[in-house]
Amino acid sequence: MSEDRTRSLLELLINVSREVATALDLRTVLQRLLFASIQHVGGERGSIVVMDDAGKPMDATIVYGKQLHEHTTQQLRDTVERGLAGWVVLHRKSTLVSDTSKDDRWLRRADDSVEKSGAKSAICVPLMARERLVGVLTLVHSVPNAFSEEHLELMQAIADQASVAVLNARLYTESQRTARVMTALAEGAAAINTSLEISDVWRRILNHTMQALQVETVALALINHASRELVFEAAAGHNSGNIPGRRIPNGQGLAGMVVTSGQGAVASAESADKHYSEVEKFAGVEMRVIAITPIKSQGRVIGVLEAINPTSGAFDPDALLVMSGLGSLAGTTIQNAQFMDRLQKAHERYHQLFEDSVDPILITDWEGMILEANRHAITLSGYNTQQLHTMSIDQLHEVKWSATGLNFEAFKRDDLCTYESALHCQSGVTIPIEVYARRVEFEETDSVQWTLRDITERKELDALREDMLAMIYHDLRSPLGNIVSSLDMMKDMLPEDEDINSMLTIANHSTARIQRLINSLLDINRFESGKPISDHKAVDPLALIEESIRDVEPSANGRNQQVENKTSAPLPLIWVDRDMVQRVLINLLENAIKFTPLEGHIEIGAQRTDDGFVKFFVRDNGPGIPLADIERVFDKFTRLRGKNKPGGLGIGLAFCRLAVRGHGGQIWAESEVDKGATFYFTLPIAH
Repeated sequence: MSEDRTRSLLELLINVSREVATALDLRTVLQRLLFASIQHVGGERGSIVVMDDAGKPMDATIVYGKQLHEHTTQQLRDTVERGLAGWVVLHRKSTLVSDTSKDDRWLRRADDSVEKSGAKSAICVPLMARERLVGVLTLVHSVPNAFSEEHLELMQAIADQASVAVLNARLYTESQRTARVMTALAEGAAAINTSLEISDVWRRILNHTMQALQVETVALALINHASRELVFEAAAGHNSGNIPGRRIPNGQGLAGMVVTSGQGAVASAESADKHYSEVEKFAGVEMRVIAITPIKSQGRVIGVLEAINPTSGAFDPDALLVMSGLGSLAGTTIQNAQFMDRLQKAHERYHQLFEDSVDPILITDWEGMILEANRHAITLSGYNTQQLHTMSIDQLHEVKWSATGLNFEAFKRDDLCTYESALHCQSGVTIPIEVYARRVEFEETDSVQWTLRDITERKELDALREDMLAMIYHDLRSPLGNIVSSLDMMKDMLPEDEDINSMLTIANHSTARIQRLINSLLDINRFESGKPISDHKAVDPLALIEESIRDVEPSANGRNQQVENKTSAPLPLIWVDRDMVQRVLINLLENAIKFTPLEGHIEIGAQRTDDGFVKFFVRDNGPGIPLADIERVFDKFTRLRGKNKPGGLGIGLAFCRLAVRGHGGQIWAESEVDKGATFYFTLPIAH
């Protein structure tokens, strides 16, 4: 290959890499890669099918000229199973089809007939990242024999350059999806479980479902145990007033299918008509798209939750997953509310025990023998009342004697003991629980009350979070290191050129930002595991501030913002982990840049305090923080909601709080809405 051609190819690959590396959104990466491929290789249209770890198509982008083209799930499945892309997936190698009319691998559609578009030529290459297939890229030209082996080699080079970016975007999209699902379920649990009044429970379920899925109408139906009909108990949203009281006979329609199968379903108006019974159609509600999920309690279906007509026109890919989680939360809450209502009416002595609880509760004497158990405890444990009365509390779960004290001395001081343990059910199953135990008066007898809270869902959410973090740690760190090394090598290999240096500078700043995010996630994990900060040294705080300003200058300049150092007096050295504290300053500055309007003003500074600390501050003139959110902004995976609010993972401020507290300092925010926000934190002086 000639030197000129080598240089041209290298510049092309740099341009493609720049196009796809500056975005993490999967759809954006795919669109940029397709447009770049068509521009530099040729063709009238192209497509990229993205594969998941199981080798199944999960997303795709199709381009006709300069226009994006919609696709269906069935089209994706046909292409990967029977088309040219399917052959590439099977053999993991690229291929060139000079004349599609003469190649059996080409999936012929109606448009390929002679009287329409006729024969074409095509290139199809695999996207391989770390020896695994992440997608298939296809280019199509309207003229047979338009593509040559040279085009194929160029297309493969582009695919090799962009594969890791596609994989990273896919992983990022999946992590964002996981975070959204986790957030929706966590918020749902907090919202739904705040009341046991049945009408209030229904209202909270409907309101949170409508908010989480952004739909026009929601409805909730429960199974009538006598007739087995689905009876709509409540509804909210557009024309929902005539829905409550409507009945669907057992097994009929789409809702009946969901109850029978125990699985949720999403259907458009056309497909829903095939399954809908007339009784399911609500007067005044035009059903364009509907999602139905079962409401489950203790493994059985007790009703359905329906979401009708998303405001965007279609449900997000994770909508059914969110609805399924909300259905489980709703089922547990509804069942608990119904139990509570019956128990309150059954006997006066249960009033105090169950009035404010949705959890299993047991009463024991001071020897630990069980005197009484509520219905939820009986249901959860699987033991009946007679069996429980012969058991001691330590037979039912693992008592943490270090918390309760031998012979329950802690309760005699009227202490509330809390710890996590495992409930031993009659079936042999163990359920993770959180135990709340305290001294109570029961039927004029001094006793101990044990509240056992089932935390299975919380543990599953924690596991999902850990899986997401592990994915970020292991699947981003290695390729990011390769990118950094490649950028360093390219800087040494390429000739001095202002444009090239500018691109390399942008790439270096972007990779540094991703590295800071990954390091922050790792540090958060270490802090939460109880590991202390070990790499302390005496550091000049003014130097830290100046370096942090230099690191964020490109971002601030891009928004025409001014970052001013307000530090004037000399400062003593501080005793800190230098890299960690610099990341704290950069996080706070980037946060200020993100929320400050264009051409805004940001201030940073520090001063010595009288109690042996240096107090830093970062001040912006952005929209400010509502008083209700002033503490919540430091929580992990928390983002302020609102129109035109910048996005993010909600990691930066959580890391800042853990890092500052890990050094023995304090961090807080002060703000007025529409007048900006100021973040303060303190760090110890080196002695």
